[in-house]
Amino acid sequence: MNSGVGQASSGGGRDVLAGVSLVVLDCDGVLVDTERTGPAVVAAMAAEVGWHLTAGEVRERFLGTTESFLLSEVRAHATVEVGQEWLARYRTRVRDAFAAAPRTMPGVHRLLGALEDRGLAYCVASSGSHARIRHSLTAVGLWERFAGRVFSADDVPRGKPAPDLFRYAAERCGRGPGECLVVEDSPAGVRAALAARMPVVGYCGGPTPAHWLQDADRGVVSALDDLVRSP
Repeated sequence: MNSGVGQASSGGGRDVLAGVSLVVLDCDGVLVDTERTGPAVVAAMAAEVGWHLTAGEVRERFLGTTESFLLSEVRAHATVEVGQEWLARYRTRVRDAFAAAPRTMPGVHRLLGALEDRGLAYCVASSGSHARIRHSLTAVGLWERFAGRVFSADDVPRGKPAPDLFRYAAERCGRGPGECLVVEDSPAGVRAALAARMPVVGYCGGPTPAHWLQDADRGVVSALDDLVRSP
């Protein structure tokens, strides 16, 4: 376990990007600041069907997981019948909440620019649907930088914490697991990267507590800039 928040390394200052040719980035909570709004929407909508959760409990239970898992859990705990339309309404309400104040996580543009300067490829691998990922990236002006390199849980049989999505992203980008570095803000994402045998950095610059990410084998950072700072 690693507890060095602010150090993008588990090896005493070594370059976390050494040997890496592809950086695999989660979308929500790493690139775009949606993880502050989504849990509040889920909590409100779950309460409407009889399941009472706080936004913090929603974040702890669902952060980094798929929409299908969210729907299955709501159905299991609701006091009324919940259909597929619940998920459609959830997507609309999250989209509307994000559209009111779209923003990237701090340091995203500097990170992408630094990766480009180093000649490193990057892609998105997210538990969100393709439609949601595209909406989020477009809202903050990042879609064109990732177009053609966006991978969703929709693309694979199992979403995070299974390794399928990360393996698929690496394969599509022509890389082996050891050539990749995953950047994740959720425990499910960290577990998925480790299961895919990919090095992973935990990012706690949003609402995710650092200790949730302590299993990340390349350490935990509170600023995206830490990924590209010289050791």
